[in-house]
Amino acid sequence: MNYERYTKWEISPDSLEYRFISSGPIGDIPKIIQFQATSIPDMYNLSFGDICQDGSIDDLVVNNNRDRNKILATVAVAIYEFTRNYPEKTVFFSGSTPERTRLYRMAITLNYERLMTDFEILGVVRDMNAYLDVPFERGINYFGFLLKRKISKFEQ
Repeated sequence: MNYERYTKWEISPDSLEYRFISSGPIGDIPKIIQFQATSIPDMYNLSFGDICQDGSIDDLVVNNNRDRNKILATVAVAIYEFTRNYPEKTVFFSGSTPERTRLYRMAITLNYERLMTDFEILGVVRDMNAYLDVPFERGINYFGFLLKRKISKFEQ
């Protein structure tokens, strides 16, 4: 994926946290991407948002800094970096709102061919009282998404 992205970032030694600055017409906004272990073995939740003054993460803020695509590309590169370091881990992500989840679905759809070469992509749907992971298909509204790095025969 050859999109403009933020290249100046701080990565934690364990590759679980990525910090960068969104720059745009409303100023510089500190951002953070985190990968957090879940109760499901080998599954990590991706969280992302603005870093608040108290150190918390605001994943609901809309700041209109006019760099949405650059931010999404930066998050994608963080996923590539995380799964390069932890190829056996699965990354789960979902938007903090239905609109953001739809935005993520659209980004996956636009880059599907490229992503499929590197990842197994699943959509998470809600079925009655359970969540099911199914192969990603265009045009379906998902609760969230799962990405698992494909390991090439050269990496085994």
